[in-house]
Amino acid sequence: MTAVRTLLTAALATSLSACITPEPVTKIVEKEVIVTETVMVPQPTAPGPGDRMPTGRDVGVRSSVVAPHGAAATAHPLATQTAIDVLKAGGSAVDAAIAANAMLGLVEPTANGIGGDLFAIVWDPETQQLYGYEGSGRSPKGATLADIQAKADEYMDGEMIPFHGSASVTVPGTVDGWFALHEKFGKLPIADDLSPAITYAREGAPIPEVISYYWHMNQKRFQGSVESGALEEFDNATETYFSPPPREGALFKNPDLADTLSQIAEGGRDAFYKGELAERMDAYFTRIGGFLRYDDFASHTGNWIEPVCVTYREDYKVCELPPSTQGIAALQMLQMLEKFDLRSMGYGSTDSIMAQVEAKRLAFADRAKGYADPDFAGIDPQMFIAEGYNAKRAELIDLSKPMPNVKAGLDFPAADKKLEDGDTTYLTVADKNGMMVSLIQSNFAGMGSGLVADDMGFMFQDRGQLFSLDPAHPNVWEPGKRPFHTIIPAFAFKKDMPGCQVRAEPIEQACPFEPWLSFGLMGGGMQPQGHVQVILNLVDFDMGLQEAGDAARWEHRGGCEPTGKYDDPACEADIGKVLLESGIPTDTRAELEARGVEVECCQANGGGYQAIMRDFESGAYIAATELRKDGIASGY
Repeated sequence: MTAVRTLLTAALATSLSACITPEPVTKIVEKEVIVTETVMVPQPTAPGPGDRMPTGRDVGVRSSVVAPHGAAATAHPLATQTAIDVLKAGGSAVDAAIAANAMLGLVEPTANGIGGDLFAIVWDPETQQLYGYEGSGRSPKGATLADIQAKADEYMDGEMIPFHGSASVTVPGTVDGWFALHEKFGKLPIADDLSPAITYAREGAPIPEVISYYWHMNQKRFQGSVESGALEEFDNATETYFSPPPREGALFKNPDLADTLSQIAEGGRDAFYKGELAERMDAYFTRIGGFLRYDDFASHTGNWIEPVCVTYREDYKVCELPPSTQGIAALQMLQMLEKFDLRSMGYGSTDSIMAQVEAKRLAFADRAKGYADPDFAGIDPQMFIAEGYNAKRAELIDLSKPMPNVKAGLDFPAADKKLEDGDTTYLTVADKNGMMVSLIQSNFAGMGSGLVADDMGFMFQDRGQLFSLDPAHPNVWEPGKRPFHTIIPAFAFKKDMPGCQVRAEPIEQACPFEPWLSFGLMGGGMQPQGHVQVILNLVDFDMGLQEAGDAARWEHRGGCEPTGKYDDPACEADIGKVLLESGIPTDTRAELEARGVEVECCQANGGGYQAIMRDFESGAYIAATELRKDGIASGY
């Protein structure tokens, strides 16, 4: 850990543009002054943040939350407060997660809402089982690849599906996801879960700093598509969200969303997918010349799926959802990194980052060719983590230089660079009975497609933009198909070491894996990269939960993606570049460049992190949230 602290101290000094000067520091032990000694203290040359107490957590900007009965962490303080209120009212962690997600759709529409999709992992203490839910919507059944290609030809030079407008819209899966989760694990009426969001939508909800920044940025994003005609209708979005976009400190009202949520609360999921709301959405797309129709909504259903898990460093097991999400890429990376002594290398070191980046490039090569709707692609996700496969792939990693050409290691039908950004919200909740929910929900890029149905108060996602247009690709656009998905919740288990009664045979029975960590990270293709960095920070670099999220991150961009041509040698030969946050030491940056890595500082897509961890000794929850966003963690 000494090496870790040395690097983190260097990172802090670098980020403050600091010189180092000696200052006297008084040490106190058991309330008695015992010695005064001179230590080296960073002296910033420009105004900067204050100093934390020397607790041994070198980079955490604040403490984790410790709570004995329940905890929540979300990207907005009001959503976290709502989750805690629901827990205190007797709701389960799922009730609280639904309530928080509904609130986030109101106060953070820049990232999520009922026009998007939802994925979740739930640990159920009653059945002692981990459940996965895939709430992905499908493409319009009445459209054809030729229809979508025509939109690409007109607005994107034929290369990709437009982000904005009806071509990118798939059926929203979130509402169905809420009801599926509630049916299995809810305790309160779902109307109670939705009530806080409905009330604030009518009375006004507070908008904080970062969300306001994204809101204004999204208004600018849409202008080009409005002018080109790719976005068939924008008056509804303007009236709902941009008249004007709320500043920090504003109270945002959305009475149309309040009415829509009220109908869902009273009429259930069918009110949205088969009732008057579905008819209204059908009429809207018909009016603007879009593709979705009533039957697309009426036939929608999400899926309960089995999470996929791998062990890491023997005492940990990390779980993700399989394709059509990208979660399995994080598992592939972890299996490759087993080969490397990352602890000795140290957090933020050149060798450590080289190993991680090269593992990412190898995993993403498989991601580009084989991650697609399994109902259409017929690809078994277990093949990506088969015994020995990723260990063999790790043998290709040379810490002295990047691989010049990265190909998929498995044989299946790769493309361009449009998965780097994504606007998503992640939240996690845990209750007094031990249930833990890891939930992620998104409209994909920006606020979504730009389309808001008449008087409904939410924007439709643009997730369909992630289909390929190449007929040979397993992720090609097809009617009634789920697109490749970037959003991934995560979960991890740990062997309960304090409670183990170690016996000679068999150790596994004496030290079982126990539910330990519900966590996630936002940000398109950054998500599996971020999941891996969080796990490494906790396991290999001995960080605390808040510290593991606050620590500076790297992000690799480049290579092939699951969204374009079947065969593209150019992307396989693309080494890409590594984006570093400012906390990575300058010496590391310089050495990466010396090894042939293109480095950019400081523009990394750090994402947005939330996590809840179980303390095995006390039984309490530890919760953490993201310094890069507006949210908080809380508990009771």
